[in-house]
Amino acid sequence: MMDKSQELVLGLPTTRLKEAGLFQGFRPFDPSFFAFLLDPAHVEFRPRRAAETDPSFKQLIPYVVLRHGTNMFHYTRGKSGAEARLRALRSVGVGGHISAGEDAAATDPYRAGMLRELREEIEIATPYRETMLGLINDDSTPVGQVHLGVVHLLELDAQAVTPRETAIAAAGFAPISELQTQSSQFESWSQFVLQRSW
Repeated sequence: MMDKSQELVLGLPTTRLKEAGLFQGFRPFDPSFFAFLLDPAHVEFRPRRAAETDPSFKQLIPYVVLRHGTNMFHYTRGKSGAEARLRALRSVGVGGHISAGEDAAATDPYRAGMLRELREEIEIATPYRETMLGLINDDSTPVGQVHLGVVHLLELDAQAVTPRETAIAAAGFAPISELQTQSSQFESWSQFVLQRSW
């Protein structure tokens, strides 16, 4: 397995986000904002080791939320998770970095990486419909300062999701209203997702 600190990850200069319109928290999907911000001419691969501590570069992270009716998939980040700063926190998002070594050859590296991360982390044994939900930017934490979340919503026909990695522990579905009352147990990105109107 590749040393994660040696890989090249996809992202964009933070100045691009400032030009588009810097925001804090969750921003609902806006096609024109997305098109400007994620213009392929302005996204690039950079070494992950440097990017993890460089707020002038935002690594793009697909953050996939799975919902069945009024229930949402959730889990606790296990000890084997790659991001030590998030371990033991609860989450409603599945996803990870877009890697040059695994995704750069694809016509759309971001899309290829999003689907790869989904396949690696969970098995979905039911039809679903995908929509873009929005973006998450959280400059209030060290992790958030160097990442930008691209939030996808998968609306499932059934609650048929099985973790493939030990990093996804205590997984299951619960009513969104119940998860909202427990939001303080979740990582900040999940809190932003749970706070929106469902």
